[in-house]
Amino acid sequence: MALPDDLLQVLNAKAICFVTTLMPDGSPQISQTWAGTDGEHVLINTVDTHQKTRNIKRDPRIAIGIADPAAPSRSWALRGTVVDATTDGARENIDELSQKYIGRPYPGFGGGQQQRVLLTIKVDKVHTP
Repeated sequence: MALPDDLLQVLNAKAICFVTTLMPDGSPQISQTWAGTDGEHVLINTVDTHQKTRNIKRDPRIAIGIADPAAPSRSWALRGTVVDATTDGARENIDELSQKYIGRPYPGFGGGQQQRVLLTIKVDKVHTP
């Protein structure tokens, strides 16, 4: 499904984004994250040891809540599937996201060495409340 133009604009801005994946027992796990887009998919950058990364390896279904930073009551609820999880280009992508969100290269929140993972999400449903 094509992402609506207004959603693409927000994804290219500093969107407030919450990602929900499924734990092994089926319970939801949610985390706030930065988000981007390639124009067709939602892109999320994470770390290989984070819970959401472990969850999508087992079950690629994902839900994403996004709010417009300029008007937080304007939001989207997305459901889809992670169709790719790669380390290729993930380091560059986190620096791009960091520039967008905080205006500087990624400062390495969490400390230590991190293996970044770039998640590509194919959106199947878009709901605008």
